[in-house]
Amino acid sequence: MRTRASTLARFRMTGLAALALAAALVLSPSVDAAKVTAKVTGWLYLVNPVWEEARDPKRHRYSFREPVPTVPAQYRKLFPNISKELCIAAIGKEKQKAGSAILIRVGGGRTWPVTVVAPPGTKLQFQNTDPFPHRLYGVGINTFQPGDTAKGAHRDWSVPGKGTFEIRDELAPSVRMYVIGEERVVKSVYPSLKGKFAMNLEEGEYTLQAFFAGKKVGTPYPLSVGARDMDISRKPLVVAKAPKKSKKKKGK
Repeated sequence: MRTRASTLARFRMTGLAALALAAALVLSPSVDAAKVTAKVTGWLYLVNPVWEEARDPKRHRYSFREPVPTVPAQYRKLFPNISKELCIAAIGKEKQKAGSAILIRVGGGRTWPVTVVAPPGTKLQFQNTDPFPHRLYGVGINTFQPGDTAKGAHRDWSVPGKGTFEIRDELAPSVRMYVIGEERVVKSVYPSLKGKFAMNLEEGEYTLQAFFAGKKVGTPYPLSVGARDMDISRKPLVVAKAPKKSKKKKGK
């Protein structure tokens, strides 16, 4: 025979279980979505255009110290932070609507992320995390003229259409980011510093494409997604290859 206290306790547990189930249904990805786990390679050979300009002696920006012999040769050169500079986009067959607003943090002489791939109309929200103002503007973009963004302040701008748009800062030459308006992009992610990434995609045909410094890099990766999770890490997405060494001509 159940007591009133035990009945109430059971009722509370049932209610909590129902709430937990409802939360799981809301927070969990679509049942039709499959998790795709993948990897990129070759990013060590990507060169940031800001660095190329900075190393020009005439600009008097940086002076590089002599390399340390104990450091492996592959790490003696500058290479990008792919967790914010390399964007991997899953491009589908149909045009996509503008997605949720994307937060862009401006601070430390850079933006986070540096490369954004999104459908036209997607709102970008720039947040100044530095203790001093920034004066962002779009290169050749009438809808994004130079304007002050104070410490902690936000500035909004939406991707105007299809194409590549470059954002700079009048007060900090190292701040340079790229926004790619792509009508058919379904989802975009950023790999870890080890090159690994994952995304949830519904069943269908896609093309994985890497973007760096406002341009497509590497070879497009065709992807067929089914109902089950898949791991394609054994066949990585190659974003760049080692430059060919020039052969020195032997004198006669």
